[in-house]
Amino acid sequence: MQTVVTDAPEEAAGFLNHAGIVAFPTETVYGLGADVFLPEAVSRIFTAKGRPSDNPLIVHVQTPEQIGEVACDIDRNAAALIERFFPGPLTVVLRKRAQVPEIVSAGLPTVGVRCPSHPVASAFLRHCEHPVAAPSANLSGRPSPTDWRTVYHDLGGRIDCLLRGEPSTIGLESTIVDCSVDPPRLLRSGAVSLESLLDVVPGLKIATSCKPGDAPKSPGMKYRHYSPEALIVLLETAQAPPEPVTPSAWIGLSAPPPGMERTLRCSSVEEYARVLFGFFRTCDASGILTIYCELPAERGIGRAIRDRLQKASGK
Repeated sequence: MQTVVTDAPEEAAGFLNHAGIVAFPTETVYGLGADVFLPEAVSRIFTAKGRPSDNPLIVHVQTPEQIGEVACDIDRNAAALIERFFPGPLTVVLRKRAQVPEIVSAGLPTVGVRCPSHPVASAFLRHCEHPVAAPSANLSGRPSPTDWRTVYHDLGGRIDCLLRGEPSTIGLESTIVDCSVDPPRLLRSGAVSLESLLDVVPGLKIATSCKPGDAPKSPGMKYRHYSPEALIVLLETAQAPPEPVTPSAWIGLSAPPPGMERTLRCSSVEEYARVLFGFFRTCDASGILTIYCELPAERGIGRAIRDRLQKASGK
């Protein structure tokens, strides 16, 4: 299969509207989409990525008004979150409508819905006939793609079209809140922080990890994710790393220790989030064997960075 690379949202949407699968930019990471109501097209996403079939997909809408096409029972908590954070990097889990294929929700009665704020994503979704089911546009388990070249590296020849855009400005996947339960539960941390969510829904709880044998209610809860080929070693702030295994690399907010072949000191937690997955990819391309990662404080987007680093390390 030849993957068409285009800068035109309307052209990319044309592939999707004819049962194709299309990678497209968002403010979080690049997504790989199919028409939510075409189960055969959606199944091609799982095949292209090598994604487990019990890992549900997030449905992307162009406007909040489209949510009703795929979900129902929007209570006051969900409505408040949607009003505050849509469009943006938040996914809300709601009761799904019967017409949403089970392959999208992994057989669950719920579906995650997001409205991206990225202008290219918005233009693309505007030209799509229906909402778009889309996980990240990478091989399953690998670091999520934050630029179109990474998407092409992983999925070139496996997908119909790649809509080219600027690199993602956030760099981590969306925050996910389960609004199908009361009180709502935070399933995955992201750029919409726990603190911001609690301002809107003071009763919000943090979900426990998905147990073996359980069906995950959202992406990122069950399987190892975001992993480079290199070994990930996690360090608390100011914790000295062991004698580095050559070749090794380091990323964090503090000054890097000596002996590392590749280092990246981030000026803020926002920069840390934006560059993390790209740094993992660069290290793999450079033959790095071990990446030492400084864990940021567990607040704001630092909570999301810690989550991704822990999953990348297999913890």
